[in-house]
Amino acid sequence: MRESMIHPPHRGWFPVLGMSVLALLGACQSGPASDAMDTRTAAQKYPPAPRSSHVDVYHGVAVADPYRWMESLNRMRTKRWVEAQNRLSQPYLESIPERAWIKERLTELWNYQRHGVPVQEGGRYFWTRNDGLQNQSVLEVAEGLQALPRLLLDPNALSRDATIALTDFRPSPDGRYLAYALSDGGTDWKTWRVRDVDTAQDLPDILGFTKFTEVSWDRDSSGFYYSRYPAAKDGRGDDTKQVAIYHHRLGDEQSRDTLIFAVRDHPTRNPYGIVSEDGRFLIIDLFDGYAASGIYYLPLRGPGQPAASDPVRLLDDWDALHTYLGSEGPVLFFLTTQGAPRGRVIAVDTRDPQRSAWREVVPEAAESLEAASHVDGRLIAAYLRDAQALVKIFDSSGRFRHEVPLPGSGTVDGFYGHASSPETFFAYTDYVTPTAIYRYDVATNRVELFRAPTIAAETSQYVTQQVFFASKDGTRVPMFITHRRGLEKDGRAPMLLYGYGGFSNALTPVFSPSVLVWLEMGGAYAVANLRGGSEYGEAWHQAGTKTSKQKVFDDFNAAARWLIDNRYTTRDRLAVIGRSNGGLLVGAAMTQEPDLFAAALPAVGVLDMLRYQTASANARQWSTDFGLSDNPADFQALRSYSPYHNVHAGTCYPPTLITTADHDDRVVPWNSYKFGAALQAGQGCGNPILVRVETRAGNGPGKPVWMQIEDVADQWAFLTKHLGMQLPESLIGLVPASARNDRPSP
Repeated sequence: MRESMIHPPHRGWFPVLGMSVLALLGACQSGPASDAMDTRTAAQKYPPAPRSSHVDVYHGVAVADPYRWMESLNRMRTKRWVEAQNRLSQPYLESIPERAWIKERLTELWNYQRHGVPVQEGGRYFWTRNDGLQNQSVLEVAEGLQALPRLLLDPNALSRDATIALTDFRPSPDGRYLAYALSDGGTDWKTWRVRDVDTAQDLPDILGFTKFTEVSWDRDSSGFYYSRYPAAKDGRGDDTKQVAIYHHRLGDEQSRDTLIFAVRDHPTRNPYGIVSEDGRFLIIDLFDGYAASGIYYLPLRGPGQPAASDPVRLLDDWDALHTYLGSEGPVLFFLTTQGAPRGRVIAVDTRDPQRSAWREVVPEAAESLEAASHVDGRLIAAYLRDAQALVKIFDSSGRFRHEVPLPGSGTVDGFYGHASSPETFFAYTDYVTPTAIYRYDVATNRVELFRAPTIAAETSQYVTQQVFFASKDGTRVPMFITHRRGLEKDGRAPMLLYGYGGFSNALTPVFSPSVLVWLEMGGAYAVANLRGGSEYGEAWHQAGTKTSKQKVFDDFNAAARWLIDNRYTTRDRLAVIGRSNGGLLVGAAMTQEPDLFAAALPAVGVLDMLRYQTASANARQWSTDFGLSDNPADFQALRSYSPYHNVHAGTCYPPTLITTADHDDRVVPWNSYKFGAALQAGQGCGNPILVRVETRAGNGPGKPVWMQIEDVADQWAFLTKHLGMQLPESLIGLVPASARNDRPSP
């Protein structure tokens, strides 16, 4: 498990989109001419945000931070400012006529049954299911694939506003128990409990002080390993410190859990434990950012009983990323970037672990090896070929067996399983195909459909194409564009451009009800595969980090220009959106080239790049991608693009809707508060700068469906207003009269 992810993996859900505002060409007008007056009126009513005289000095350079006071999230002054921002933004958004239809259509398209990838333990199958509009997915269990499933856990019953989410679960090897984690109100903090699968009743076990840990069961199901933070004086977890690995025995109070391993010789490395399937080893995965990792192991003589107090430091050079896959006796398999930036699989014999004795099982390929698993004594290797899935099967000696016949050129996830069984499952999706679940037999290479949803829309009228464009430095960058078939390239299509570009996170094709609504509204949707991701391996990731981070923004702006130059859209019809690290992307793009976009939607963004790391030790580990202002070279790079520090008074910025959440303890909301206050104070024209803050929500995972629909309805409505969109004639009959837009296009 990777600690401190700045974003959740995008597979299996789609981030709420955020977009860039109307690029005002020359004159400071907003959207259609008829909207100029009301947006200027909104701008005149911005809540007051007093500017302090606070100045920090970095390497001899004085940097003003006039909104430092907003970092005190619990101060009444900050809370009153947030309340005032919501009193401004919410009526503005709700008054947009198209919002009613957008919300209604989002609700219709969200209402389809969805399943998670099954996990099999002890002959039982566990999976998540959502009937369509359930705010949180429920967990079901079945005694066999053909058996009728029964409800095991329903998070919707745990809170009145449905903001308690099931964030992880791990059945015991015998299938008798379920360890599961809950998050309350969108926080990354999780509480683990244990449920008896037969009775669907909880045991008394309650484990706190955890965030990103998984649990790994003893092979006799008597307990499990997990990682937790130390307790702070206020009784909560202290995430300014490192986690340590503990062993929990069922029935014990957490205070009696046994400390197994803590890092004593390094200030930022975090250990996580994985029990090998044969119970011989506790593999210790050490996380310290996104550039390199380490692997130790402890021999086990029994459940919760390491055979030694000090682990064997197996992969400890910190020159590559390593992921444990499985074992065959004393031989351990790893996915690694050591000597292979696009990834390879190696076998390390614990009896002779020297690097010279490593055996290469699956060599580096032309494609990027994104993930791998060890199932039925074989290796399942999931590659990306130009950001599209390709899956191959190898035996444990490295011999290629076959390629998995996938349903299309999209995204796959899953392939979990056991070394002794050929059965596994995977999910498939693309931009126009809702996620379906497939059963796969590794031995026979047979793929069978297990669950597929039906939606209230016809997606065959839309098509996705992949194009390639040249970035500022000539680098060839891919981009997916999804639009209605037969789109006329006359530059009139409302275009939504999405990007991320960081933390080795590849953007691959994923279905989203919100994007489908956007397409129905007549929009087109583009996803740029920027440097900083993993689309082409670790070299592609590193090319967009630290002092090279500007290349990510150059890629994004080059994608925007390509869409304009190739007559998909124009500057006054182009919006941009991004979340988290993608919120940084949008913030940097709109402050560097404000006249390139017609609207901007930075969501839960990292926007103060000189102080992002002060929020927690978790945030500080993002420095492997961002760098730190403590370092002179990093400081110069960070200051040059930090959105908060590059708002210039008098500049005309596009209409912007900044969204964040008051419970976000991953990307703390003061990033958005400070950026919003700076933009509102510095805006040089009538384009609105709105800040909308969601309460009882965090960075995204676990957000209730009703809240997600409201978020997207706000964002899409904002775009219809500022891109001058008219709903297509084919939709008019479905739209309430109050939701029709009779204004002419600009």
